[in-house]
Amino acid sequence: MRQAARHLYDLLAPAVTALGYELVGVEHLMQGKHSVLRVYIDAEDGITVDDCARASHQISGVLDIEDPVRGEYSLEVSSPGLDRPLFTLAHFEYFTGQMARLVLNTPWRGRRKMIGRLVGVREQKVVLDVDGEGVLLTLQEIDKARLVPES
Repeated sequence: MRQAARHLYDLLAPAVTALGYELVGVEHLMQGKHSVLRVYIDAEDGITVDDCARASHQISGVLDIEDPVRGEYSLEVSSPGLDRPLFTLAHFEYFTGQMARLVLNTPWRGRRKMIGRLVGVREQKVVLDVDGEGVLLTLQEIDKARLVPES
C-alpha cells in the first residue's frame, strides 16, 4: 500500500471497524484537478448499499475533521467485489490458490502486467505462479493487485 493510502487507511480504520465492517483498503486516484478516494469495506455477511451509505457518512465525518486529502475529490465506498483488490501480505496469504492480476511499478522481465496463481507469502514477498514459474515480489513492487474471478 502506498504511503498516502496507508495514512488514509490508518485514519479511517477506527471509524469503519466501529460500524462492524472490515476496512479492506483505500485507493486515492488522481484524475487531473479532481481525484477519487475509493474505500473498500467488507463484512462476514457481505456488504449492501445501505452498509456503504452508513460507512460513507461516517468516513465523510472523519475526512471533514482531519482534512487529509488536498483539492476536490469524490468519495466512493464499496464492497471489494469478485475481483477483490489485494493490499496487504495478509490478503495475498488468505487468497492463496486463487488467480490474481498484478500491475507492477517497474517491469519484471519486460512485463508490467501479469496474471498468475497466488502461491502464498514467503520471506515478506508475494509468491505468484506465472506460467509454471514462481515469481517473488515485494508489496513495494506491486502497484495494483486484484483477484481474477474463476467460473
